[in-house]
Amino acid sequence: MGSKENHFKLYEKFKNDAENINNFEGTRVEAYFLSAYHLIESCAAQERVHVNKHQHLRSMLTKNEFIFKNNTDGIWKNFQKIENQLRPKFAYGFSWTETDMENVKTCYKAIEKICLEKLGEDINE
Repeated sequence: MGSKENHFKLYEKFKNDAENINNFEGTRVEAYFLSAYHLIESCAAQERVHVNKHQHLRSMLTKNEFIFKNNTDGIWKNFQKIENQLRPKFAYGFSWTETDMENVKTCYKAIEKICLEKLGEDINE
């Protein structure tokens, strides 16, 4: 199990890779996915709850709604959209468009905003 701080460091490192426009788009989407996962894990760890696997995210969040309260659906739906609808386009072929990349960023930013507010972090730091 990782600590809140370790997950937060991983969030920052993967975010840095995701935002590096010199990286291949598939690599960037994978980094957005991992960054979002670790940011959510950081929030969960703050409450002494751990996801442990991205496949368990939805069930963990719905069982522990106290973590994100009324933002629970927003977190897992945006994460699931990245994971199941957008990420495969980049990871398994070239069927993605620039709109798909923008959709990844939109979902990611929604997750990031909720999580950083929960953690008391300034998104513009």
